[in-house]
Amino acid sequence: MSKSGIKQSKKIKASIRVERLGQNLGAEIHGVDLSRPLREAKIKVIYKAFVEHEVLVFRNQPLTREQYVALGRQFGELTVHPFATSLSDLPELIVLDNDGDRPPLSTDQWHSDEMFREEPPMATMLRANIIPGIGGDTLIASMTAAYDGLHPNLQDFYSTLEAVNDFKVFRELYSKTRKDREHLLDMEDMFPHMLHPVVRVHPVSRKRAIYVSPQTTKYIRGVRDFESDAILTMLYQLPELPEYQFRVHWEPDMVVMWDNRSTQHYAPRDYLPARRRMERLTVKGDQPLGVKGKRKIKAVEMNIRGTDKADKTGQYMKGLARPANTTLKKAR
Repeated sequence: MSKSGIKQSKKIKASIRVERLGQNLGAEIHGVDLSRPLREAKIKVIYKAFVEHEVLVFRNQPLTREQYVALGRQFGELTVHPFATSLSDLPELIVLDNDGDRPPLSTDQWHSDEMFREEPPMATMLRANIIPGIGGDTLIASMTAAYDGLHPNLQDFYSTLEAVNDFKVFRELYSKTRKDREHLLDMEDMFPHMLHPVVRVHPVSRKRAIYVSPQTTKYIRGVRDFESDAILTMLYQLPELPEYQFRVHWEPDMVVMWDNRSTQHYAPRDYLPARRRMERLTVKGDQPLGVKGKRKIKAVEMNIRGTDKADKTGQYMKGLARPANTTLKKAR
């Protein structure tokens, strides 16, 4: 880089201020106008802060829909959600418009977006168009902090496990008519059960994060039903610890961006029956990798078993059941 280029880069870095907001996650970015295309140097500064702090807050950013979508594209390819409501002219833009007559679907479960995909989104952007007078916040939890808080023996154990994921919360969208059920078969072909590591390694920071969610995770692969239930019950409680959380209290013209690879989020329904309207973008990610790196097996055979009450068969996976007449040999 030339001397002039170095000076320009230093000037850009100096114009952007990153203010830490939380102990384990959360920072506010000052000194940027998101309505204009960002220079590459600014994007690098923002992305570095994004990986480090996991959640970024941008205040006072009045954007048109087109500017908002253009902003998302500066951080990567935008994805189209296969189940959520979007705009016909901007299919990447998900509209979450809820009130007492249209309550949200399972947003009050801790989750990382679209874990049913082979390559879930790496980032989510969210902004509020209509803010209720009371409630309507978004809670975000650091799953890297959740992993770090575990006993080392549990860290090692969970790092050996893999979980089967499914679009299970969206299945009820295809339950009303015969045509719906036929469409569900098509969706199952498009999005088969997906195997992801229970402990995900961040591709940039290399930090480890817990990567299971009650919204999409069906069971732990390779263990018996009751063992899977016990493991998931404990892991599902981790984001509920306040020490791992950051709370977004929405303001007009605020944009929030979080790292789906290292966080989970939760949207309480405490604003109902008032109206809350949000617009969401997701940036394409990559295949979640565990401690051992890439896996050959990605998709899992459908409908074999699950942790859901409706899916339980009461059977064990092959080779894991103990015969009733099993006896212990006397030690010599």
